[in-house]
Amino acid sequence: MRIDILTLLPELLESPLCHSIVKRAQDKGQVAIHVHNIRDYGKGDYRQVDDYAFGGGAGMVMQIEPVFTLIENLKAERTYDEIIYLTPDGERLAQPMVNHLSIFTNIMLLCGHYKGIDHRIREHLITREISIGDYVLSGGELAAAVLVDAIVRVVPGVISDETSALTDSFQDGLLAPPIYTRPEEFNGWRVPEVLLSGNHKLIAEWQEEQALERTKLLRPDLLEE
Repeated sequence: MRIDILTLLPELLESPLCHSIVKRAQDKGQVAIHVHNIRDYGKGDYRQVDDYAFGGGAGMVMQIEPVFTLIENLKAERTYDEIIYLTPDGERLAQPMVNHLSIFTNIMLLCGHYKGIDHRIREHLITREISIGDYVLSGGELAAAVLVDAIVRVVPGVISDETSALTDSFQDGLLAPPIYTRPEEFNGWRVPEVLLSGNHKLIAEWQEEQALERTKLLRPDLLEE
């Protein structure tokens, strides 16, 4: 899988993309992540990439030309399954969407900044718009890092024990059940006996019950959906 990220601030992506599962996936050649600086395509000595909005109003807008040129250059080299814009008014990110994106070959992520991008980019080049939540960030870089991390960890083969990813919260529409490790007792707090029984059928039933109960308590909206 190849992921191209278009940004005005590539340095914001350095740490999230260079550690843990995402780094290991790149080192193994399972995922290739390329970060492109939109400012390289700006005009003039200052590589201008923003301007005032037509019609007035506070804030600057990312210009159409640099973004268009970069996207078209990348499209000339390969076909993209999705060209995604990270924006607060996009479709809210959820695990089924992540699973779907993880099977693609090439995706492109565009990080907005300032008040956003010239809307013509969204109308004519973007194929999907995604939000990681109902709040506003300074730019799309952190949202892109969240999306990349979520996608990469479920790319087939990235996690050696694939059942680990399949039992995460939201994979089956429920929150994950409680988990415990050694010691069996700490400060008078004991691990549930069923988990120590060795009876895999009973353990699976307990985990399913706990997942349902936690979802009812903490995220009843998931059951409604």
